Amino acid sequence: MSESWVNSAERIGADLHVELSGPGGRRAALARALREAVRDGRLAPGTRLPPYRSLAADLGVSRNTVADAYAELVAEGWLTARQGSGTRVAERTSPQPARHAGQPPVTAPPRARGPRHDLRQGTPDVSAFPRADWLASYRRAVQQAPHEVFGPGDPAGRVELRQALTEYLARARGVRVEPDRIVVCSGFAHALRLLFSGGVLRGPLAVEAYGLPFHRELLADAGVRTVPLPLDEDGALVDRLGRERAVLLTPAHQFPTGGPLHATRRAAVVEWARARGGVIVEDDYDAEFRYDRKPVGALQSLDPEQVIHIGSVSKSLSPAVRLGWMVLPERYVEGVLAAKGEREAWASVLDQLCLADFVARGSYDRHVRRMRQRYRGRRDRLVAALAAQAPHIEVTGIAAGLHAVLRLPPGTEEAAVARAGRQGVALEGLAGFRHPDRPMPATPAPDGLVVGYATPAEHAYAAALSALCAVLPRA
Repeated sequence: MSESWVNSAERIGADLHVELSGPGGRRAALARALREAVRDGRLAPGTRLPPYRSLAADLGVSRNTVADAYAELVAEGWLTARQGSGTRVAERTSPQPARHAGQPPVTAPPRARGPRHDLRQGTPDVSAFPRADWLASYRRAVQQAPHEVFGPGDPAGRVELRQALTEYLARARGVRVEPDRIVVCSGFAHALRLLFSGGVLRGPLAVEAYGLPFHRELLADAGVRTVPLPLDEDGALVDRLGRERAVLLTPAHQFPTGGPLHATRRAAVVEWARARGGVIVEDDYDAEFRYDRKPVGALQSLDPEQVIHIGSVSKSLSPAVRLGWMVLPERYVEGVLAAKGEREAWASVLDQLCLADFVARGSYDRHVRRMRQRYRGRRDRLVAALAAQAPHIEVTGIAAGLHAVLRLPPGTEEAAVARAGRQGVALEGLAGFRHPDRPMPATPAPDGLVVGYATPAEHAYAAALSALCAVLPRA
């Protein structure tokens, strides 16, 4: 007797070993085997089972044997049967194992619950991902791709994407570049790893006094010592640069305090790099989203041989699209490619072709314009809610980006963050972004909250703002 329905695999999508042995005859054995297959997950909920006739032929049993086994399992709730839809595995929770009298009931561990209101920085509105346009670009990319696309990838990235980025960056960000100066990566963190873990650049590295701790940790793991530069309303005090040969800046929109690097300081830091034979690493992380003034051009445009310009689509599209780019001075291209290796190991080649089409057809520009309008509306609602419910709280850094900084009375930040957590509001204190080494001269560090306004769903945004205002320190 056959013990599996091998010939039915084409109809249900997978083979299943069925052991027809044990007491009760073939019907009972088949019912028992199917019950066990559902219980241990070999037959997933919703799986369509073979018709009676097909399974009976595969197993060498009568059609009535299969029909009776199916009927038994339908009655027990393991299967469902609907005319025109066939017999399927029921959508049901797994049964609890039998327990002895007096034994406490077995309960599943509670699922980790996220915050009711997520106001953390760094994430775009994921519900707004342009699925239809992205899918259309992906289909075109796959259909039109030459055969070599499906082999090992060029570590520099697909030329189609590098050409599309050349045009876009020149037009939208003022970047001066040719395709052979672009190296595709999976995002800013990957770019840092290539530059420093790969030995292209060496420390010490000057950084802004406020920034992402993750980046500092990544650099520390690569053995790079970071030296903080003080900040004021005009950005980093680049005249404090010392003996370092490299500096990491967010010149279009300082992260997280907000505001662009002043024009005189932009010129000064480029002159510093020329005089020192150094380099500026430019993190252009959310430059597309400027609301009140004309966008600030890329620092790279002042001197392409002194600036490494890095961007990605993590804020503009989605962090799930693991694609970014490095625009490199000529002297660094070979070293970065060597650090990547002979084959592309990080950024999907098909995703690169998709993004190339998405950019070249104008879909990226349309999406950015649409999201710029949405995020500006979100920002304006945040400012209005604070003005109405917490007028004593100053909001800063709102000319661009996806977050704002709320300035708090001295000594209230830690309590505000804790209170927010208890109320299910996820946000971050400004202190968490501060470099552990205080730049000199030391001044009292301001208290504040970094509030992201892009993440909540549109229908939940009003409630998120009310919850935020409720946890702020009182006047």
